Amino acid sequence: MQNTLVGLIVIACAVYAVWTLMPSALRRALAGRLQHGPWPQPLARALRRAAQRAPGCGCAAGCSAQAMPPSAPQPIRIHTRPKKG
Repeated sequence: MQNTLVGLIVIACAVYAVWTLMPSALRRALAGRLQHGPWPQPLARALRRAAQRAPGCGCAAGCSAQAMPPSAPQPIRIHTRPKKG
């Protein structure tokens, strides 16, 4: 019983590691194929989300969602270190 449980944990960790390290295009294609299976609701939601194409800017909500108004230019200050005497 203990060996079976440890084996299941090792398999789950291996699947997680492969999924995480997989290239995003392959992960997206695999999630697109797997999302039509009879999965529990949380897993089906995660597969649907993984199958969608990510925005090009690297943020999940899209670049326009986090757009900040331009601020006034900040002056550059140079701080010199005191020389050791």
